[in-house]
Amino acid sequence: MSPLRMPTPLVRGSRIRVIAPSSPFDRALVLRGMGWLGERYHVEFSWSIFERRGFLAGDDARRLDELNAALRDPSLAAIIAARGGYGLTRIAHLADLAALARSPKWLVGFSDVTALHVEALNVGVGSMHAHNVAGMGRGDAGARSAFVRALEHPEQQQCFANLEVWRAGSACGPLVGGNLTVLFTCHAAGRLHLPRGAVLALEDVTESSYRIDRMLSALRAAGVLDLLAGIVVGDFTDCGAGQHGVPVRDVLMERLCGLGVPILAGLPFGHGRTNEPLCLGALATLDGTRARVILGADAP
Repeated sequence: MSPLRMPTPLVRGSRIRVIAPSSPFDRALVLRGMGWLGERYHVEFSWSIFERRGFLAGDDARRLDELNAALRDPSLAAIIAARGGYGLTRIAHLADLAALARSPKWLVGFSDVTALHVEALNVGVGSMHAHNVAGMGRGDAGARSAFVRALEHPEQQQCFANLEVWRAGSACGPLVGGNLTVLFTCHAAGRLHLPRGAVLALEDVTESSYRIDRMLSALRAAGVLDLLAGIVVGDFTDCGAGQHGVPVRDVLMERLCGLGVPILAGLPFGHGRTNEPLCLGALATLDGTRARVILGADAP
């Protein structure tokens, strides 16, 4: 695949816009998160982000108009989701992604925001799998520091050591992925196109083991995972064994190791206590001998 275009790193005073493309959210957390962001960046948002329409932060038209306005603004440095939840797969395929290709900017978030990461990949633009604004509102100093570092110095190497080796070997390729359920949904909609030689990062939350099995089996049957160079597994938070008592870990190992590529697990990202920012599109090197993953253009 051709290298993804990386948006320009943020600097102090960069213009960023907070949007609510998915579910409603904790108002206090998001306001605190925006307050913290405003200490370093020029933060913009519309009060319409606080609208509610059932399990959505306003109707599809409101959320799509807000997303498109941000995508079409060439002077924005980043678009950050207030929260994940659900809703982006209703509108992401309708978004003006050509505007993102013309003027790349960081799309930031995780969980449901995986749908936007998929669309950014489709137009050849890198994005940032990281906390949503609500997460920044929790006041975790370490998470906030990592968030700033990732967006202001996305070229810096990250090394994640002492991981679990599920299948030995080494691999190197652009990092892609995010939430398994959303990736599966994007595939069902014909939107997921994983590039040959990519390293796939996976996480999920509150899914039972048989549902994880179902999604991975469908992706395997469709050949979606056939061209991967490697896989790195993050947190599968509150994913239970179900009535048959089959642990999610067992399902993941059986379904993924059968692909015949190197697999490391334990990357601290997703819905768990630690959600390290990951630059999607950056070069990822899996080293099964040293049980580590290195992210960065100069990875050995």
